[in-house]
Formats: sequence, C-alpha cells, structure tokens
Amino acid sequence: MKVLVADNLSQAGVEILKKESGIEVDVKTGMAKEELIETIPSYEGLIVRSATKVTADVIEAARNLKVIGRAGIGVDNIDVAVAGKKGIIVMNAPEGNVITTAEHTMALMLSMSRNIPQARSSLKDQKTWAPKKFMGKELHGKTLGIVGLGRIGTVVAERAKGFHMKILVFDPFISQKYAEKIGVEIVELHDLLKRSDYLTLHTPSLGDKPLLGATEFDMVKPGLRIVNCARGTLIDDQALIEAIRSGKVAQAALDVYTKEPLPLESPLLELDEIICTPHLGASTEEAQDKVAVAICDQIINFLKHGNVVNAVNMPSIDADTLKKIQPYLKLGEDLGRFISQLTGDPISGIEIQYNGEVAEQRVDPVTVSILKGMLSRSIDGINMVNAPFIAKERGVEVKESKSNEIHEYTSTIQVTTKTKSGEHSVTGSVFGKGDSRIVKFDEFHFEAVLSQNMLVLNNMDVPGVIGNVGNVLGKNKINIAGFHLGRLAEGDQAVAVINIDLPPTAHTLQALRETPNVLNVHSVTL
Repeated sequence: MKVLVADNLSQAGVEILKKESGIEVDVKTGMAKEELIETIPSYEGLIVRSATKVTADVIEAARNLKVIGRAGIGVDNIDVAVAGKKGIIVMNAPEGNVITTAEHTMALMLSMSRNIPQARSSLKDQKTWAPKKFMGKELHGKTLGIVGLGRIGTVVAERAKGFHMKILVFDPFISQKYAEKIGVEIVELHDLLKRSDYLTLHTPSLGDKPLLGATEFDMVKPGLRIVNCARGTLIDDQALIEAIRSGKVAQAALDVYTKEPLPLESPLLELDEIICTPHLGASTEEAQDKVAVAICDQIINFLKHGNVVNAVNMPSIDADTLKKIQPYLKLGEDLGRFISQLTGDPISGIEIQYNGEVAEQRVDPVTVSILKGMLSRSIDGINMVNAPFIAKERGVEVKESKSNEIHEYTSTIQVTTKTKSGEHSVTGSVFGKGDSRIVKFDEFHFEAVLSQNMLVLNNMDVPGVIGNVGNVLGKNKINIAGFHLGRLAEGDQAVAVINIDLPPTAHTLQALRETPNVLNVHSVTL
C-alpha cells in the first residue's frame, strides 16, 4: 500500500513508514493543487500538516484513498465532510502540540509584558539605547483569563500559577469540582473580560463569528493584554486595532490569523503594540517528532490491521455495525452540538434515552458521538476516542437507557443535560435517507430540520411575533429557510426553531431579543 507525505514531516515519522513492510512511502512536498489532484489517485494513505489543502476536488480524485492523517490537531485544511461521505477516514494527532503551544503562549505573554521584540529592534536595528521607553509589566499577582480549559489551556494555567497569577476560566463544560481541583475560578465571559489583566484563547473556531469583537472590547478591563495561539477567526482584527488605538487594550500577541500566511500589508503589522509570530505554536523539534510518529503509527495500524485511532469522522467500530448506525451517529453529534449551545452553565450530567428500533442496535458509539458534539464547541481536537475521557475528567456523569417501545416515531434519541440552573432536553429522529430532525425540545413538540445555522427562540404565543421576527431578519438580510413552532397552549409560551441561511450578527441577535413578546434567542451553528 502506498502512502503520500505531502507536507514537511519530521524524519522520525518518515523512517517509521519506510521501515514498515507492505508500506511504500513517497515524500512530495510543495505540490500545487493541480499536481496533487493528478498524483493522489494511486495512494491509499495521505499525510499532511497545515500547508496542503485537501479540498473536495482533491478527495474526489482520490480513487484509492482510505485514510488522511493530519500531523497535528486542527483539520481545517481537510474537507472532513466530503471525506466522510466518500468513506475516507480522517485522523489527527491531538496530543503532540499541547506542551509546545502552551509554552509559546507563555513566551508571547512574557515578550509582550517586557516589550522584548520592540526593545530588540530599537537596540539592534535603530542603534538606540532607550530602557525607559520599554518599561514593562510583571506577571506576578496579575489576573489571567483563559477562554477554553482544554489540554492546552490547562497547561497554560499550570505554568501561569508558577508566576503567581490568579486564574479565571470561561468554559461552559468545566465543572466546579474540576475547577477547584486545578485551582481556577469559573466565570462568565463578560466577567472574565472585566476582571482580567491578561487574556489567552484556547478554544476552537466559532465559524464566521469572532469571540472578541467591538462589543467585547468595550467591556474589557482597561489595559488588557491579549494572547491568541488558537484560531485567527476568534478575534475581529479591526476591532482589536481600534481597541488598542483607543487605549482600551494595551497590547496583543498573535500567532494565528484569519488568513495565513499573514499578508505583509496587514494593518496588524503596523502597530508596535501588536507582536506577530508566523504560527509557531507547534514549531518545536519535540512537537514535530511527536505528531509525526503518532500519525505514522496510526496510518500503519489502520492500513495493515484496520484499527482506527483518533478519527475525527468515524468511530472505532466494524464496518457492518457502522453501516447500521451511521445515520444515528450524525443525529447524535448534531443533538450534542445543538443542546450545548443552549446551556449556559457547566454541564454536570447527561442522560441519553434510545427509543424504538435504534435501541436494538449497538448505541455506545452514538453516545460517544453525542459527547463529541457536546464538547466540540469548546475543546479543540475532540474526537470519538477522547470524548468520553474528557467528559469524565470534567465531571460529566453520563447515563444511558433503552426502550424498544415505538410511539409516534420509529426511532428517537433524547438527550437531557443537567446543570446547576436546571435541565434541558432535545429529542431527535432520522427521517427518510438520513434527514436529522428535532421532534421535541423540552416540553415543546414540533418537527425541525437540523441545519447549519439556526435560531432557537422562546416567545409568548401571541399575534405578531412571527411577523416581527421575520421583519428583523429581513432588515438584516438573513433569509429564513424554515420556521418550526411548538406551543404548550394558546397564549402560553412557545418555542420556534428557525433555519436561516447565514449566521446572525450580534446586532441581529440583540434586535431579536428586543422584539416584543420574545423572551430569549439563541444562535446555534452545527
């Protein structure tokens, strides 16, 4: 079997492939898209880092491809959905970059605090000795806000405590018990922004919506210093620049960008208050060896023995079982993603009820799929292998039950989450050829398609609400693809799930919340 290494991979990994009997490896880096499309048909395995873009047309050309391995965590450069539909497994190596990214975060924090890049430039390039110009700040005694306490965020917290920093954390999936165990304080995002002297981001991308925009910068503690080694899309660049120019934000240190490579004409490079590094978070010899060895071992294990490790688009189960439960895997992950975005407090428990024909199948991979969906909004690198372990580590109790009784639908999956403020439940079913729908939310019954962009709206069941909501969306140029309404009784509370073609802006959400008789609005992205 042939494996193509399309990006620069540590020699430690390449040697493992070369020494393995039955595996033929070719290293061809720097290929243009057209060349990769022409080359890929003869390979069963493909290994990439971040440079090579494994797009839909590349995957369509890959007639023999069985597995794609990403030497690292992020799979943003791989069209995972298209690969899954074609039966190609996508694997990553989520553990290798943890320490090195956390250390780079601390390096940027220190460099920013002591103005090291600016002082170096002044002394070496401008031949100017100006120590007073580069007066710095100590980390000691300062408050560090961490958004996302996954593996990298946890290591950063440990390192920061060595500098005697106070640690605040925003992460909806961290339990109070786990927070106390590692010595951090859980807060809401707005509280974290108002109290932090330093802020570091360690959360997955939120799609097109930044985590930090003009609204968030308006509420930060004056003099905030920001580090981003996670995803460039988490910060609105222009809003950051304006916050620095206004003095609201003192400095920023960035290693990731919305567009990479960062254009040399980027305004981010024009401000001395912003330190920019060219995506060095994973760039240590140790990390590159770790991820290379890990992904090569995984590729060999799959191609020769059929074992699946660290897959991001399928569970570790046999092909016959997978075929039977595939629609429920997708439904489960979508339900997990859906309900996680409606739960404000940390989730302490989750109950999953399988009803009807699905209860006769093997459902433990579906349960894992639900956990994966639930955790993926806040933790980078979540997959079918590590989701149960991370849920347990965070104190999330998982209960599973089955009933063979068939009621209104042939099969349903009900997911109930428990938090300190109460419970939410969502029930889904599979229609036709894998069409996932919600059939019940809390006590409200309806049938709503699970789509990429949705609004979940709580309102009073009175005339005019639907029209007013439609007017707000229309004014903000957001098209409604579907509108599904459930109510308890005439004039009582109702819930609407609205399928929309674009994600709403913060301005749109605020306008919806201010609409008469609208009680609450959540934006959900799958």
